Amino acid sequence: MHQAARLEFERVMEEFARWRIVPADERSPAPAWWWGPAMAVFDDQEPMSRTWCSELGLGDGTSFAEGARNILALFVEQTSLTGPQDFPSKAEGDHDVRELHPQPSDDSAFQP
Repeated sequence: MHQAARLEFERVMEEFARWRIVPADERSPAPAWWWGPAMAVFDDQEPMSRTWCSELGLGDGTSFAEGARNILALFVEQTSLTGPQDFPSKAEGDHDVRELHPQPSDDSAFQP
């Protein structure tokens, strides 16, 4: 497995663990940013760690491919996307939205 794919899937598994401890009725939908790392290991038959297998409810020695399928299965019936501000639990009330104002450009580097 490519090292970058492993690191990205490791990040997903850390986030998945945080997400799962939130009660189901307060938990945000699965975040779309898990999709890519799961697809990157979708065909990898290398066994995952016991911790990850346990976290996903799979038996010891289950492959990354099967772990990826479990992550992707979260999206099957999902009808909304999660924003980073709503992860790992649903937002309560309105978030303070930061308004972005146009910034003056510095064109001094481009002399006519």
